[in-house]
Amino acid sequence: MHPDREETVGNGEAEEMDEGLKEDTSLGDIPLYRPRFSGMVRQKAYIFDGKGKYYNKDWDFAEPKENEFCWYHVELPKINQKLPLFAQCLIDILCPPLKLQDILSLVSNGPFCSHVDGALVFRVNSSGPPTSNYTFRLAARVTENSVITVSLGRVPRLGFSPMSESLLSQIPAVETCSIGGTPSHHGGDGNEGSGIVIREHVLEFLLTMNHSEEADNPVPESVSNLVVHIIDTHLDHLQDITTKFEMELDSVELELDKGGFALKKQMLDDRRFPKMHLNLQRLLQVIAHGEQVFPRVKEKCSSKKWFSSEDINSLEELIGRLRRLKENVGFISNRVTAIQAGLDSWQAEQINKKLYYLSFLSIIFLPLSIITGVFGMNVGGVPWTEQKNPEVKDGFRNVMFVCVGVLVLVLLCFLFPALYSRIAAWRRTIALKRSWSLNRKSFLKRTLPVKERDSYIRL
Repeated sequence: MHPDREETVGNGEAEEMDEGLKEDTSLGDIPLYRPRFSGMVRQKAYIFDGKGKYYNKDWDFAEPKENEFCWYHVELPKINQKLPLFAQCLIDILCPPLKLQDILSLVSNGPFCSHVDGALVFRVNSSGPPTSNYTFRLAARVTENSVITVSLGRVPRLGFSPMSESLLSQIPAVETCSIGGTPSHHGGDGNEGSGIVIREHVLEFLLTMNHSEEADNPVPESVSNLVVHIIDTHLDHLQDITTKFEMELDSVELELDKGGFALKKQMLDDRRFPKMHLNLQRLLQVIAHGEQVFPRVKEKCSSKKWFSSEDINSLEELIGRLRRLKENVGFISNRVTAIQAGLDSWQAEQINKKLYYLSFLSIIFLPLSIITGVFGMNVGGVPWTEQKNPEVKDGFRNVMFVCVGVLVLVLLCFLFPALYSRIAAWRRTIALKRSWSLNRKSFLKRTLPVKERDSYIRL
């Protein structure tokens, strides 16, 4: 169908609404929708000369010169909003030159890799609350001379910065809090020379990084280098989250080893390990999306003339790295399951102890309930119930003696398990002897010599 004809075909109610707006409202009075968090959306645009240099660029989507390519990146805010609102933000930012079909392919959830309007579009967007650290969304639209990417929040190491601004290139002093609460500095002479002091929590964050900073990123010289860089930083982000999760799990295991009843009960009440297991499942979902998408990206890019063979090999290495990361996350998930199983067994043990005390308390009153039940029956001939007979006047005392005797016997079985085990072993020995004697008699009957009778053997 021709595009001009598509515009004429529509709903009659929509046309009447448009006519009503034209007649009743002027153009300046029509309320245009603007998302309330449009100012929180970050936009970055770069242009690369193909020789190892890059420059900041205006957000104009202008065609670059020969041997140059552009990169436009959008960072959606990590706030609790519905997916259509994110799509409306992208419509305001990317439309035009992109169409609604292109924007929907970038913002939708789930794995995707295909050609949309002549461009290669792939995404690894996971469903989940946007504020969660385990919800990842990264989509890219790749053409021969431009790349457009959309991410949820900031992706570490995705950008570029001068090497002189890198924190890792300095020798700072580490600031820690002493026992009195006053900050102190250890190591280096950063206060005297550069004056750079690194906080302890910043150092702890840097320990979770398995890569260098943005200042150490090589500047892409082609679009294929840029695509590999985007996928590489995405895997670095997943690796950072996995490492941080593993460190948190190590600290939790240490707390469990040192903690007591209150700490374990608090962890069970807070459902800490089920939440950790849920976060791991979200992380595994993102890794599974990458396993579906990135091999297809490599397959589709291998047929492109502008995608170099070296970058194809780099994509193959990244896919293998993603599979190893999935195995590591599986090991961590097994650890969480084992710790949760240990807590469940501890909780079952606590319940069994309480039930043991409750059953012990019920045993104390068990003889009294039995005897009151027996002597409370409305039948004749029950002993010690004829209170007028002087021979059985001490019936109540005798009943108490019976209760005490039964109670002592039960307590002996509970307090001295060895006695109960000896009695049980004695009973088993008697049963075995009886069984052995019966088997021996049967065996002797079968092995006695038979007597021939009239040249026949009696069976």
